[in-house]
Amino acid sequence: MEHLELFLKSIFIDNMVFATFLGMCSYLAVSKKVSTAVGLGAAVIFVLAITVPLNWLLDQYLLQPGALAWLGEEYATYDLSFLSFIMFIATIATMVQLVEIVVEKFSPSLYNSLGIFLPLIAVNCAILGGSLFMQSREIPTLGLATTYGIGSGIGWFLAILAIAAIREKIRYSNVPPALRGLGITFIITGLMAIGFMSFGGMLTGGDEEAAKETKSVEVEESIDDTEKELANNTKVIK
Repeated sequence: MEHLELFLKSIFIDNMVFATFLGMCSYLAVSKKVSTAVGLGAAVIFVLAITVPLNWLLDQYLLQPGALAWLGEEYATYDLSFLSFIMFIATIATMVQLVEIVVEKFSPSLYNSLGIFLPLIAVNCAILGGSLFMQSREIPTLGLATTYGIGSGIGWFLAILAIAAIREKIRYSNVPPALRGLGITFIITGLMAIGFMSFGGMLTGGDEEAAKETKSVEVEESIDDTEKELANNTKVIK
């Protein structure tokens, strides 16, 4: 259940585009065609699924304060957290280069349609944001980090796929001249973000019930304590 909750939360509630507005440059530039959006979205899923767990390992065994204790007691006091950005970006750049080589080899048409935006995944803030959110939220295990990376990638994929499909339909719509292009795209993105906010209560029902049960138990305990005190006071008076 913990994996499922984190997976759904990273897709719908903490969506990279609609919740934090990360990766907007490629989201707006490569969303004119569904086919191109699908290719870039798949590449983002792959990069996030690889880089987030790799960066989790780097953070746990290299960058955190005391993470080098496995090398010996003399290294237990070392703190390499100031290297987080450099190490994370190096990992991301390596994976993006691998994706670029694979896409160019097996799908030259997709490689040509993506153009400069494929290597720009390396500086896509959604990719780096996935690793930084993983670090700041202190995800405890490698499996959960992998789940978070895949879920974040799928969330970004759904966002760019949805806006690409809408933009293809808008071509045949009567859009006011002042809003054509990025204007109407920004408005639609804002409306979609509002829609995704409705998923915020999707995983909170159980927490609310647990909180109510806890409060009821506390109230019952306080009533029992009060009754015991009254009984003791009555005995003393007698």
